[in-house]
Amino acid sequence: MIDKYTWYEKIGIYLGIFVFLAFVLSPFVEGFLVSLKPLQQLFSSPYSFWPKDGSFDAYFRIWQTVPFLWLYILNGIFIAAVATFFGLCMIIPASYALARIEFRGRGTMLSVFLMINMFSGAVLLIPLYRLMRATGLLNTYFAMIVPGTAFILGTGIWLLRAYMLRIPKELEEAAFADGASRFYTFRRVVLPLAMPGILIAGINCFLTVYAQQFIYALTFNSKSEYMPLSVGLFAFFGRQEVTWNELMAASIVGITPVMIVFFFLQKYLVAGLTAGAVKS
Repeated sequence: MIDKYTWYEKIGIYLGIFVFLAFVLSPFVEGFLVSLKPLQQLFSSPYSFWPKDGSFDAYFRIWQTVPFLWLYILNGIFIAAVATFFGLCMIIPASYALARIEFRGRGTMLSVFLMINMFSGAVLLIPLYRLMRATGLLNTYFAMIVPGTAFILGTGIWLLRAYMLRIPKELEEAAFADGASRFYTFRRVVLPLAMPGILIAGINCFLTVYAQQFIYALTFNSKSEYMPLSVGLFAFFGRQEVTWNELMAASIVGITPVMIVFFFLQKYLVAGLTAGAVKS
């Protein structure tokens, strides 16, 4: 399709893509370069973008500065994975019901799910803390899993409902004509066709929970063995100074597992995003 554009239109398209990628990737590039610099060079004037005498020493020192860094990373992945699992268990049937079943208040319910995303987690910290204390969930993994699951439901339902609306109703009607029940049709017909959409919702939920664990962990947890990476990074903030190179190195190590997962699932993600865009 790009061959249909003139040469100056192609230049404009590629220039726009370059500017967009530079804007998105520049923080990651700068973070990686900071992790390679000696700490003294970070405060030199004039500031040097490229590291002088750069090395990967910070990537080895972080395990000595924070011995339980590996545990914090695993905790973050575990919390995000469990919250995503519980979230999908509610998102999938709710999305199907809101896409296929006509009932009073459906539009209002969808609006309420959308309004949930308008509230910041910080606004609800006090009632959530009282709820966690009343249920005995403080200082446990569930103190972060429960609110993480709650705040991904709205976006997940909207994403997956939009995908399920693309699935032809005729397939379900054919199953009903053969005597299949609603649940059997949902399990054997709808779910296999909705897997790309479920994958999209799952990836979005996982990334959201993984990135928003800090405020819940800091408020609802005081035990280091349950802390995720976002709180573990606080160990690099000393009373006298902040070891920015080690902080950036630990941050890059922490996001690497998520990047690996995204790398292997990106083809399914693209397939899910484009499915239904062209009518066959």
